[in-house]
Amino acid sequence: MTLPATDSALGQLMATLPRAGRVEWIGLRPARDVLMREISEVVAEAGKGLVGDRYASGSGKRGITLIQSEHLPAIAALAGHASVNPQLLRRNLVVSGIPLIALKGRRFRIGDVLLEGTDSCDPCSRMEAALGPGGYNAMRGHGGLCARIVEGGTIRIGDALQPESQS
Repeated sequence: MTLPATDSALGQLMATLPRAGRVEWIGLRPARDVLMREISEVVAEAGKGLVGDRYASGSGKRGITLIQSEHLPAIAALAGHASVNPQLLRRNLVVSGIPLIALKGRRFRIGDVLLEGTDSCDPCSRMEAALGPGGYNAMRGHGGLCARIVEGGTIRIGDALQPESQS
């Protein structure tokens, strides 16, 4: 994805974010068909993924998945639930305070880890079992962001998510 140059009006709008985000929740998928394991910190390996996550294979583009905490109530409402536990959604990080779609094609930091937003994290068919009939559609448009890990390090609950400056 090519972003507009920051010297254009649209580029300026797309590059301007109101504030930093914050990591609210961290989870790992240790194996297929098991509940995610909630943790307080995780090691991210460049070009691979999160240590202990079944997707830490080196595919790169999906080294880590993120979802906005602000979308959780919308997903719950659309699926007919009072609330939804992040473990059911199978994303590694829940972040607040920043629109994740604005990070697609951009680099950003969480703690000392440098990430690059690669693509939307579309829901999978497992959302029907996790959220009930219509769960897949309840998550459409709210699935979050996939990112590759450019520089590794440790991510902790409470870490800031800060976009890198665009040139």
